[in-house]
Amino acid sequence: MNSIPRFVESEAYAESFGFEWNKHKHTQLDTGQSKESEMTFAQKTGLTAGQIKGKSVLDAGCGMGRFADVVSRWGGKVVAIDLSKAVEAAFGNLANRQNVAVLQADAFKLPFRENSFDIIYSIGVLHHTPDCEQAFRSLTKFLKPGGKIVIWVYDRNITWGRIAQFYWRITRTMNPRMLHLICRAAKPLYHIVRLPVIGKILWRLFPIDTNPDPEWRVLDTFDWYSARYRSWHTYEQVESWFQSQGLIDVQRLEVPVSVSGTKPA
Repeated sequence: MNSIPRFVESEAYAESFGFEWNKHKHTQLDTGQSKESEMTFAQKTGLTAGQIKGKSVLDAGCGMGRFADVVSRWGGKVVAIDLSKAVEAAFGNLANRQNVAVLQADAFKLPFRENSFDIIYSIGVLHHTPDCEQAFRSLTKFLKPGGKIVIWVYDRNITWGRIAQFYWRITRTMNPRMLHLICRAAKPLYHIVRLPVIGKILWRLFPIDTNPDPEWRVLDTFDWYSARYRSWHTYEQVESWFQSQGLIDVQRLEVPVSVSGTKPA
């Protein structure tokens, strides 16, 4: 594939993600020294390389392709979609792989036949849509009988979310470039928030990501504050979505709030 098939006319509410992932197109890709994305994928989906190999897989909200990269290395045939221009970064990272296709498409209006995929996953995406539950429901019809779907969404009980919400009401309206410039303060602030007392106070006043990698924490801090929409959920709530779609073997996974389920064969 020499270009990106596009099934939307604009990025709609996902413009900040197009900026984010083209700005940080390589930040979260695994390397010879780090397999953090592979580890995160395994924790948040419960999937193994053996379950992925040879399967048709939908990555619903691929960003710059960090998890599609994992799936393709594990031998899956992955279709990676995103509403934003993040697909341009994903295409640049993965287009040379025969088992990857990258499309710009809306999760609410996917251009596929029903019952197309053995596995569908969406990690950290659906809570950034206008209706998280409906976004999930829109995916299930594309799952083959006997197939597995897994999602990870924000935990309602996470500490940074409750504090950052105050600032987010303002920051989500900001120009992404200006907000990203402000979020670069996460680089030096990291060394202060790690201090025993003053650090904890400062973090509770101005939450930032504390990843040891400077670019990673700028990226994640920007991600916290830039999205147009975001919602918070519980295991019980998400499990009810799965059950309402007739999915079986509904399971809570390691990282809150990750849930998997299977379409009856």
